[in-house]
Amino acid sequence: MTETSRPAPRKVSVVLFAGFELLDVFGPVEILGVLPDQFHISMVAPEAGLVASSQGTRVEATESLSDSADVDIVLVPGGIGWLKMVHDNDFLRQLRSYVGNANLVTSVCTGSAILAAAGLLEGYRATSNKRSFDRVIVHGDSVRWERRARWVQDRDRWTSSGVAAGIDMTSALIADLFGPDVARHAGDVIEYDPQTDSDYDIFADR
Repeated sequence: MTETSRPAPRKVSVVLFAGFELLDVFGPVEILGVLPDQFHISMVAPEAGLVASSQGTRVEATESLSDSADVDIVLVPGGIGWLKMVHDNDFLRQLRSYVGNANLVTSVCTGSAILAAAGLLEGYRATSNKRSFDRVIVHGDSVRWERRARWVQDRDRWTSSGVAAGIDMTSALIADLFGPDVARHAGDVIEYDPQTDSDYDIFADR
């Protein structure tokens, strides 16, 4: 395939909000980032600008949720800020509108609570962080929450368990889109051996 005929990278829009979890964002970004021919990553927030993580590190969102053009893959992280965001109706409205144009919607950790609160997981199977699981599952009316899962794929929705599980989910997503060899290469580059069994979940019993 020539350079001019190579397909454009898939755009991954990472949604930031005050109090997001750093590894929820940069675990997936790390493994996606070694595949620039396959993925282009953008940081998005309710308003463009610096957004403080739960650890205090500020990350710049270069796009806002009102920029709804060219939305492909959306990733919503968790983090302590989720407890506020699930009740922020303006944010949830913006997110619903933004995700309406997406081809795939993913979340890490308690990001699934945000998706559920926005009505974006109705009729889907999903999972979340086990330590917050009982607080997460009150959101959404017809979400089929799965307590025992490293991650869950249901059609165009991918949700993962707590924090580091997001890297495993992202590796599985890469394999689903581009094949296992590409996913294996990405893991090798960052010297990460992903868990490939989505049902493997030792934390559900702890």
